[in-house]
Amino acid sequence: MADQDFAAEAPAAPTGDAPNVPDADPLREKRGFGRGRGGGGRGAGRGGPRRRREDETTEWVPVTKLGRLVKAGKIESLEHVYIHSLALKEAEIVDHFLPELEDEVMKIMPVQKQTTAGQRTRFKAFIAVGDKNGHIGLGVKTSAEVANAIKGAITLAKLTVVPVRRGYWGSKVGMPHTVCNKLQGKCGSVRVRLIPAPRGTGLVAAPATKKMLFLAGIKDCYTSSRGHTRTMGNFIKAIFAALKKSYSYLAPDLWEVNEFLNSPYADHSDFLARAGKPTVAKA
Repeated sequence: MADQDFAAEAPAAPTGDAPNVPDADPLREKRGFGRGRGGGGRGAGRGGPRRRREDETTEWVPVTKLGRLVKAGKIESLEHVYIHSLALKEAEIVDHFLPELEDEVMKIMPVQKQTTAGQRTRFKAFIAVGDKNGHIGLGVKTSAEVANAIKGAITLAKLTVVPVRRGYWGSKVGMPHTVCNKLQGKCGSVRVRLIPAPRGTGLVAAPATKKMLFLAGIKDCYTSSRGHTRTMGNFIKAIFAALKKSYSYLAPDLWEVNEFLNSPYADHSDFLARAGKPTVAKA
């Protein structure tokens, strides 16, 4: 009985021309059996396919007085900023004067904070930047993502770029190749000392110190360190503090009488007054 019912319900074999069957829905095939919404294929999501972020360089719009002067060409070099002790608050100013700046990831370490919900883990990045020609900076940033920590540390390192004074060991022949004099920096329990070395000596230092001196443009140098140098964060900060002191020592060759110059803000006050006013479109 079951066989007879099955035979009765079975469709008859097609005879003659094939029936006119409408084509399958192209949207359905595109969606991948109904996955996603918006008809953009697998993973399209709502509202169609997601657009990828294009790496387009946007034009720099300065927001500080110093930035406006730099973009307008009123300040010629980064040394003018250091002479007048102007505050650097935009990383684009350093990019404008030092386009060949290089960055080096010194250390990335996880840090934890105990909260009521448990432990919160974030990542701390130490980034050094330098142009290998007398400028170096150090930035430290903590973020939940490694990429964000590195990006923020690079920006902070550019804002802390300082000049490094180089000198000679012995006769002053050729370009400066070593530190100008003995320098010492400290951070925590770490003490780092930089000592001038003859030309051709190289960098007699730890790997972290070598990277910092190389980015600063120093080719020959002796180093001495003590304390808990295994703490890489303090070790790097001590090296940066030592290099930062290179222009703080008033050597005899800097005893020349210098004339006091007006601040760029005073010289270009009219330009800043015009640039600071918002432009209103006339009706």
